[in-house]
Amino acid sequence: MKIIKWILICLSLIISLLYIFKLDYLLRGVRTIYLTGNVTAFISDYKYFNNEQIKTQKPEYWLKHKNYNQIEETEVLKKLNQERETKAFIVIKNDSILFEKYFDGYNNSSLSNSFSVTKSIIVSMLGKAIMEGYIKGLDQPVSDFFDEYKDGLAAELTVGHLASMSSGMEWDEKYYSVINITSESYFTRDLRSLILNQKIIKKPGQSFRYSSGDTQLLGMVIEKATGVSLSSYLSEKFWTPMGAENAALWQIDSKKNKMEKAYCCISGSARDFARFGKLYINNGNWNGEQILDSSFVKQVILPVFNNSDYYGYGWWLYNFNGKKVFTMNGHRGQFIISFPKENIIIVRQGEHNEKGDVNKQEGDLYKYISEGYKLATSQN
Repeated sequence: MKIIKWILICLSLIISLLYIFKLDYLLRGVRTIYLTGNVTAFISDYKYFNNEQIKTQKPEYWLKHKNYNQIEETEVLKKLNQERETKAFIVIKNDSILFEKYFDGYNNSSLSNSFSVTKSIIVSMLGKAIMEGYIKGLDQPVSDFFDEYKDGLAAELTVGHLASMSSGMEWDEKYYSVINITSESYFTRDLRSLILNQKIIKKPGQSFRYSSGDTQLLGMVIEKATGVSLSSYLSEKFWTPMGAENAALWQIDSKKNKMEKAYCCISGSARDFARFGKLYINNGNWNGEQILDSSFVKQVILPVFNNSDYYGYGWWLYNFNGKKVFTMNGHRGQFIISFPKENIIIVRQGEHNEKGDVNKQEGDLYKYISEGYKLATSQN
């Protein structure tokens, strides 16, 4: 009994210290990640968080290609999907599904956490807010929306700097470190306060530095500018008019504060995420409706900085055998890959990903680009 008593006392002391040093978010992290057998966020973790629904009203179903699922994957692709625990793999050609395959009980309506794929969607929402006049443009100061950015280097910060990840914010992007701002942002119950307390320590607009904090602050700007929640704005301006087949979920920090994790965590179906590939291939037009200004679409899929020509505004940019490719990328290998000239979209959802430099023809993203393109062009 004495041993149990001392164990309980020690646990109580540890928990008290976590709260005193403002590390109580670790308790949520342990419960959500480690006690579920994981070491980092995973694609079905939305079940352990509060979520807001992204609604759809009139589903538009993708057409099926005349050769739908009649083309076999290459042995490389088969092995890749098996080893990396792929859950969904789709190839769309000329607006028709040519190939789709699901694994481990997933299907065309299954939800899966997109992680940083959401960053590209946030930039799309920025474009819509500019188009509708809520935000003046990429050069509008963030201080117009938050007083915390009126002084010093922060006064130079613009929404364009946030979209291009060049804010100069104090932020250390790590996914496997427990005591870290990235982990804290994932488990905190008050995202707004956390982000507004991050300092701008370098002159904005100088260079690209990947930072989820930038996208979170950008989401907060969009929320404040439009006067509605990010989930509602996404539903009204994209999910519904683009005919999403399924409602999606967006993780929020807490029921009390209801701040969406703008840098990540829209859980949706593979087919519905593919719609953003189609939207950008068609320069912002969706079946005759101009959802995004075509000039904005063209701008965001161009490099912002010469020394990081693989990134535009929220989109990743590559060259595959002389062909332009732009992608939406997320943690653990969530990819929406678009070949604009060839009108090909490849979607992969899953649990694992081997990183590498696409331009050096290495890593899983390159393999999905290469093998997906082979499949798409194996027949007319």
